[in-house]
Parts: sequence; structure tokens; C-alpha cells
Amino acid sequence: MDSGGTEAFPDLGEHCQHSDCHQLDFLPFKCGGCHKFFCVEHRSYKSHECPKSDVNDRKVVVCEICSSSIEITGSNSLDVKSILQKHEKSGDCDPKKKKKPKCPVRRCKEQLTFSNTASCQHCHVKVCLKHRFPADHACERRPGLSTFAALPAAKSGNKFLEALASRNGKECGNKSRGSSSPPSTPSVKAY
Repeated sequence: MDSGGTEAFPDLGEHCQHSDCHQLDFLPFKCGGCHKFFCVEHRSYKSHECPKSDVNDRKVVVCEICSSSIEITGSNSLDVKSILQKHEKSGDCDPKKKKKPKCPVRRCKEQLTFSNTASCQHCHVKVCLKHRFPADHACERRPGLSTFAALPAAKSGNKFLEALASRNGKECGNKSRGSSSPPSTPSVKAY
């Protein structure tokens, strides 16, 4: 079988190399995987069942040690473990480059450092100082847990903290001492 063209122009075009086609195409497509020529109908990897269809695949592996990303293409078909080992031995893997964790609050980009980290007493999530209060980080409080019950000092023999924890949100004062009517607010007239 000749490679293509007509009698007048023998070098023009190529025959489709699909086993069932062999159509002469004047604008053939060369497959990037198997490097064969195909017509419009058989140019995709799927249509001609290309054995090297993963040649243009791109994957990214993240190093656990330094948090750098390593791109893997289809031509570099080594397994992930060997690629990570090669990265560690290359000298580019530096644990000092590891990215610090970020605040888990939505749209917050603060890095959690030693001096900028707070752990919530209710849900035990580490957040930045800006979101340290339960209302600021959508805290999921455990039922039956009071504000002071989570403090370890409340059970350590400190009488003040024990009394504070035992109140559990009850009123502070003795109701029999003062008047039972609420304090009155001055009235203001608008003219």
C-alpha cells in the first residue's frame, strides 16, 4: 500500500491507518500517542483505540515532607512512590519549605503559627486569633457542655471555678435581696 497522494501529486496526503478505513485524506491528523496518521473520523484516541492514549495525561503529587507539588505526565509513567523518593534524593525536598496550616474558617487565609493559633474549648478546632470565639468560627458545641465545664481548672480543686461551673448559666444574685421589679428606664417624649 502506498503512503498517499494521487498520480499527479504522490506526496500529497496520507491514508488513514485505521484497520477498517484506509481513506485517503489530504489533511491527515498525526496521533500524538502512537504517531500514526488518521482521517477526521478516526483522529481521537478513543476512535482509533490508541494504546498510548495517556501520553498527555497530567497528574500532580504533593510531597508530604515539603508540601511541594510534582507534576507527572503520561510519558513519565513511574509509580508515585518512586517519584517521591527521587524528589527526596534530589535535594529540592526541604522540610523548612513546608506550608503552615491555614485557618479553617471560610475565606480566611491566615496561617496558623505558634503565636497566631487558638484552640476552641468547645469543638477543639485550631483557628486563628481573629476567629477564636465560638460565634466567629461556626462552632459546633457539644450538647450539655457549659462554658466553664470545659476548663480543666474547674475540677482541680479551685473553689471559685467549681462554683462558677456549678451555676451553669443560672442567675448570679439572690432574688430576695432587692426589689423584684425590673429597673425603670426614663421615658422620652418626641416633639
